[in-house]
Amino acid sequence: MRSHDGVQLEVSRRLLWVGEAAYPLHNIARVHTFTLRPDRWGAFVSFLKWLGGTVVVFVLLQTANESTSSYSERDENADGLWIIGGMAAIGLVITLVARLATPSRHALGVETSGPSTALVTLPEKEQLRQLVGLIVHAIEHPETEFSVRVERLSINPKNYHLGDSVNIYGGSGHTGVAK
Repeated sequence: MRSHDGVQLEVSRRLLWVGEAAYPLHNIARVHTFTLRPDRWGAFVSFLKWLGGTVVVFVLLQTANESTSSYSERDENADGLWIIGGMAAIGLVITLVARLATPSRHALGVETSGPSTALVTLPEKEQLRQLVGLIVHAIEHPETEFSVRVERLSINPKNYHLGDSVNIYGGSGHTGVAK
């Protein structure tokens, strides 16, 4: 589930404040803009898994229903199973369509030398680039202070792919991420 609400982004006394979170400017390792793209393939695969599981449960219940003694009970139970199965399928399709319709977003990422990352979005990529410039300027010039109101994005990780995943253990001559 996504939720959007405004948040204050501010540099004051060598701290970058993103809402209630404070990031010391000297700990910021990277500030960058990127396009946050929905994981549409993951949404489709998830849909297929849930649909397959629903079909298996439906078939099992249908088979169990056929073992009941009277014809009228089987008929009533079968109608109920078809209604429940149809509702489940409709719910799955609605969820799939909603996840496929999730728009790409322009985002600004602030990564620290530790595990923390701040993520904010604005409608215009140029505004995000200006914010990157302001933050970099504040890192280079300790006296700089500014404050802006931006949109904060809380994301469901199932809906978005957040970029490269790289694990490098030991060795030498690494060249980074090849795209």
